[in-house]
Amino acid sequence: MWILCLLLLCALCAVLVVLDACRKINLIHWLAVTPYLLVAPNAALWGYWLYTHALRALLPEQRVVFLVAAGIFVFYWWIHLLVFPWRDGEKTGARLKIMIGGRTVIHLALWGLVLECVFLAAGTPLFLRAGVPKEVLAGNAVYGVGLLAFLLATGILRIFFTSRRLSILRRALMLLVMWIPVVNLVVLLLCCRTVYDEYDFACYKRDLRLTRVDSDLCRTRYPLVMVHGVLFRDLKYFNYWGRIPKELTRYGARVYYGNQDAVGTVEDNARDIRNKIREIQEETGCEKVNIIAHSKGGLDARYLITTLGMEDRVASLTTINTPHRGCRFVDYACKMPQGLYRFIANRVDNTFRRMGEVHPDFYTAVRQFTTASSREFNECTPDSPKVYYQSYASKMKTLFGDSLLCVPYCIIRLLEGPNDGLVSVHSAPWGDYRGLFVSKNRRGISHGDIIDLKREDYKGFDVVDTYVQIVGELKNKGF
Repeated sequence: MWILCLLLLCALCAVLVVLDACRKINLIHWLAVTPYLLVAPNAALWGYWLYTHALRALLPEQRVVFLVAAGIFVFYWWIHLLVFPWRDGEKTGARLKIMIGGRTVIHLALWGLVLECVFLAAGTPLFLRAGVPKEVLAGNAVYGVGLLAFLLATGILRIFFTSRRLSILRRALMLLVMWIPVVNLVVLLLCCRTVYDEYDFACYKRDLRLTRVDSDLCRTRYPLVMVHGVLFRDLKYFNYWGRIPKELTRYGARVYYGNQDAVGTVEDNARDIRNKIREIQEETGCEKVNIIAHSKGGLDARYLITTLGMEDRVASLTTINTPHRGCRFVDYACKMPQGLYRFIANRVDNTFRRMGEVHPDFYTAVRQFTTASSREFNECTPDSPKVYYQSYASKMKTLFGDSLLCVPYCIIRLLEGPNDGLVSVHSAPWGDYRGLFVSKNRRGISHGDIIDLKREDYKGFDVVDTYVQIVGELKNKGF
């Protein structure tokens, strides 16, 4: 009878392994894994008790065979839990599966620790009365807690090294509070929530792309010229626009860049962009281009159209967070002692000159952001009736929205009201003002976020798809 039961139990384990390997069942489901978490961390205790008490009717070799078979099954389950904890059939890539699997491992390890505490508290008296030595119980407790701690550490390492939404600050926080009870648990669960949001967003993006397979959503009539702002250049290996150009190209857009200087004046940069547009026209044979400009790039483009006579070669201009009416905080910044101002400007110019700048002029470029200079610029640079002008703005919700821009955000908030960390919402509208970008969380969308500078995703706002929609609307308008 005992032998028959053993055979049936071994057959059941084999069937479960086969079904799990064929993905007919999921042994990592919490209903299935809960009893496992009561067995695996206490394998030494259960093995001792079975060998010395429950299986005494069997021969020693039969007991060994039973324990080995059970051990193999438990080991398979452990490897499955440790290496492949997430199995949903989604084609989201290895990184995301490793990451979301880490979240699953963390949750199961924490649940296992709770079960282990309950098991040890309730089961120790029973096993003592059954004759199990105290040494075995103590060794089992150390083994069980250590095993679950190892499982927890594995999950933490998975999300620590694979998540893109966990910022450097959050990772540092995880390391700092890891020895503080309760606080470490709260931080860990918050990080797990961030990981889930990242995975959920990736699944959304995958589904969205599947619905747009072979789409020409962004195949505009005229090529796109993307014009950067101040203090940046169009570099080959670090794109100013983050993941945006690649996504636009995916849906049929022809993307080019302005290639103007990082700290050049409006006039000099406009001439650089003019030369670039002429090169694009010679290369593609197009009559016009659509310009998408961020920050100071919008001013460069407006000067290009109106003053340099490029209105017949530009179909549309889309400005994003461009200070069309200047920045009041620059008014105050320019009042610093002229010696100090010119010293800083010279250092910046020399730095960018070594990087290949042709005509850096930080001193003049900054002064062109003052409100007085902006009023004069707007009077001398009227819109061309031949070009479609539209604009967008974004804003941070709190000073914690962007650690790099928290100080200027506070200053501009006092002087001009809501802003993105550099440009006020009041200063950004021009032409057909299309609206304000915000996110659903407390962060908001900063001056760098709106160009995907950090390559991060924000709850309630898909910055990459936002540009897909902008370009799609340009296409629908005939541009």
